[in-house]
Amino acid sequence: MIAKMSHVSIYVIDQDSAYDFYVNKLGFTVHTDAKMGDAGRWLTLTAPENREQEIVLMPIQAGMSFTEDSAAQMRTLVRNGSFGFGVFETYDIYATYEELSNKGVEFIKPPTKEFYATEAIFKDDSGNWFSLTERKKQ
Repeated sequence: MIAKMSHVSIYVIDQDSAYDFYVNKLGFTVHTDAKMGDAGRWLTLTAPENREQEIVLMPIQAGMSFTEDSAAQMRTLVRNGSFGFGVFETYDIYATYEELSNKGVEFIKPPTKEFYATEAIFKDDSGNWFSLTERKKQ
């Protein structure tokens, strides 16, 4: 029986730039940063309060997953914000929105009360977009 998902990938245009964005702007912690021979670099991060799930910053490059052509297509999709999406949770969306905005994170939607939660939407440095959500108090 499957117990949980331990890793999830975010495709990025440039791992070094993504490292800076996710660590220095969003506040994630590096879990693993290891060279993998000619295959590149295995770079995983965790959220400060969720160290059990690792986010893999996966570079879009020809190799195991992509041909040159499919890598180029994927880079276009990611840059255009047409591929990546996820939801990050916070306890105080207004404070987190202010903190991240001050660090240069590009928001495409400010905190807005929705029927499901209060949500803001931001983009990472590759073009992936994410919901930043504060759940409704129950």
